[in-house]
Amino acid sequence: MTTLLATRGTPALILVPGFAGVLAGTAWLFPALLPGLIAALLALGGILLAYRHLTVAWVLWLLVTGLSSEMALTDLIGPEAFQPTIAAVKATEIGLVTLTILRLGVVPDRFNPAWAFVAMGAMGAVAGIHRDLTMMEMARSLVGDVTPFLLFFCAKPANWGSTLRRAITLAPLLSVVLGTVLDVLGLRPVFFHSGGLRLAGLGHPAFLAGVCLPAIYAGSMRWLRTASPREALLLAVNLVILLLTGARAPAAYAAIVIGGSLILAPGSAVPRAHRLVLIAAGLAAVPVLLVVGEHYGSLRLFEVLDGEASNLSGRQLLWPMFEAASARAPWFGWGLGSGNLVIPRDGPIAILIGTWAAHNEYLRIQVEGGHVGRTLLIVLFVLWAMSHTRRLPPLERVVTSLIFLTFGAHAMTDNVLISTPACVFFAFIASVFAEAEEAASNRLRETRDVA
Repeated sequence: MTTLLATRGTPALILVPGFAGVLAGTAWLFPALLPGLIAALLALGGILLAYRHLTVAWVLWLLVTGLSSEMALTDLIGPEAFQPTIAAVKATEIGLVTLTILRLGVVPDRFNPAWAFVAMGAMGAVAGIHRDLTMMEMARSLVGDVTPFLLFFCAKPANWGSTLRRAITLAPLLSVVLGTVLDVLGLRPVFFHSGGLRLAGLGHPAFLAGVCLPAIYAGSMRWLRTASPREALLLAVNLVILLLTGARAPAAYAAIVIGGSLILAPGSAVPRAHRLVLIAAGLAAVPVLLVVGEHYGSLRLFEVLDGEASNLSGRQLLWPMFEAASARAPWFGWGLGSGNLVIPRDGPIAILIGTWAAHNEYLRIQVEGGHVGRTLLIVLFVLWAMSHTRRLPPLERVVTSLIFLTFGAHAMTDNVLISTPACVFFAFIASVFAEAEEAASNRLRETRDVA
C-alpha cells in the first residue's frame, strides 16, 4: 500500500517543482510573460480538475448559470459585461461537454433539436442572409442556439442525473440569498419595480422565474417519488420565490404541471387523498391572496391577480415588427441571428421596454429560419421529446410530458431557447433522462448477474 501511494504521488512530486521552475525562469528571463503564463497554468489546472471530477464541475456550472449573473454584472460594471458573461457561460458548457465526451464517450441523439439549427445555418449559407448580418455573426448565433442541447450527446458519469437534479432545486434560493447580500451592501436591489415589486435575486425577475421552473419540476418529481418532508419544504420555497417574481406565464405553467402531476402521477409515494387535498388548498388560496393583496398591492403578484398588470411586457409592440420581418422572407428566413436585427437596439421600442428580443420563439425562428426552419424545429422537438419520455418510468413520464407541453406553450410568450435559464432547463431535462437510463442499466446488470 505504501508503495502504491508513493507511485501515485510521483507525478505530482515531479510536476510541482517543474512548474515552479518554469515560473521562476519566466519571471527572471521574460517578466512580461509571467501573468499570462500564470493564467494559462491556472486554466490548465481547472481543466484537469474538471476532467477528474466531472459531476462536481457540472454542478458548479449549473449553479453559476442559474444565478443569471450577467444581469448583476451589467448593473455593477455596465452593459459591456452582458454578452461576454453569456458567452462565458455557454463556452464553459461546451468545454464540459467536450471533457465529458473525451472521458466517457459520445451517445447518439438523432432527433436532437440542435440538428434543426444546423440545418437552418446551412439554409442561410445557401439561400442567403440578411444584408446587415455577417456569416461570422450567423455562425456565432448557431453556436449559441445549439449549446443547450449539446449535453445530450455525451455519456454521463454515475449519479450525474440525481446530483444535478438536487443542485437545480437549490439554484433559485442561492440566487435570492446572494441578491439579498448585494442589497444589504447597497450595491444592487433584490426587488425591482416593474409594474409592481418583483423579486430579482442576483439576476432579473424573468430570469429568476425561468430558473424556478426546472427547480420546481425537479422538486415535485423528487417529492412525489419519496414523499420526503424536506423535499416538500424546498418545493414550497421555490414556489414562493416564483410567485414573488411576478412572472405570470411561468407561474401558470408551474401550476398546470404541479396540478396535473398531483392528479395523474402513477406510483407516487404521496397518497392520492393527500394530493387531492393539496389541490383543493391551492384553489382555496386564490381568494385569500386577493384579500392579502389589498394590503400589499405593491407586489406585482397581487396586481396580476387583480387583473391590473396587463400589457406590462411590451410584447404588443415587439410582435408586429417580427411579423413584418418574417413576411419579407417567409420560407427560409433571414438567417440565424437575424432576430437581433428586427428591433434597433437604440430605437424607441428597445429603450421603452428594455429589450429587442421577440419573446416568442415561434416568431423568432420564423424570422431566422422561415416556415421550413420552424417546421423542422417543431417536428424534431416533438420526436425528440417522445423518443426520450417513452423510456422513462411512469411517474417521470407523466410529469415530463406535462413539462414539455407547457414548455411548448411558454415558447409563445418568452425566450425559452436562447437565454441562460434555457441552459438550466435543458440540464434538468438531461438529468431526468440520465437518471432513468442509469437506473435501467443497473436493473439490466442485476438481471444478468442473477442469470
